[in-house]
Amino acid sequence: MNLVIRKLWIVGGMGLALTACGPKRMAPVQQYSLGLSRADYRDYTAARTDICDAEPRFLADELGAMNGLMDRFLSSTDQAKNPNSVDHARHVELLKEASGSLGKVLDVHQSNLRALQKCRFARSGTFPQLAQRGQELVEQSRARMAEAGQMLALREAQARWQQEASQREQTARQTWCAKTPEVGSTDVYYARQFADGRTEWLFCDGHVVQSATTAGSEPTLVSPEGLSAKDRRKVKPPKYLEAAQGYPMEEVDKQPTPGGNSAPAHSSDAAGT
Repeated sequence: MNLVIRKLWIVGGMGLALTACGPKRMAPVQQYSLGLSRADYRDYTAARTDICDAEPRFLADELGAMNGLMDRFLSSTDQAKNPNSVDHARHVELLKEASGSLGKVLDVHQSNLRALQKCRFARSGTFPQLAQRGQELVEQSRARMAEAGQMLALREAQARWQQEASQREQTARQTWCAKTPEVGSTDVYYARQFADGRTEWLFCDGHVVQSATTAGSEPTLVSPEGLSAKDRRKVKPPKYLEAAQGYPMEEVDKQPTPGGNSAPAHSSDAAGT
């Protein structure tokens, strides 16, 4: 064999050997921030790299960091459905922040956990616990995000209902009330029910019947300000309460609630009860 060719073969073989023994290409590190939490992770699937080529110690740190972030996310949003909690507003804001980004990160983390199972070190050290806990946290986080989507949509619908309520009330008054309604006529022109169950019946003469706010209490009649003594004598509270009770519930303007809808527009049959 030609001496020059033999040298080229030797040099080429050494080059291949060095390449095979060199460091494997790793997925780039990405950082995810949610609220005050931070975590570094790698998307091995998108980078077309093998997670099993990662240094086990560093990989365990990455998976543990993501598990920790999800754990903090769950604990920092558990009061989002409790409007009476002092943490309610803060937890809702974190859910809003997560709604636009967390889903993609959960996909990556779950993909990494699945790919981990084929690695030779998957059943050693802390990896079994990391994988089991990580899968649990992914599922819980997805469930929380699904609840958040429904809750945020409901909150938007409730806010829109509140903003448009005055216009609906004004339209109903113009439709069903005389320009100078007679005090004591007990004509209901509009009724609304809030998400917490409170209900109001509005009368053309300015009176309002409000449903009981506590168990065992009776509805109350609220008179308009500036009512003269003559007009006050025309007011018969039982008649207003009876008119409110007789108003069709299907015509009440209801604020959206979970699993419910707003009532339909008032019909001519319901006016002037």
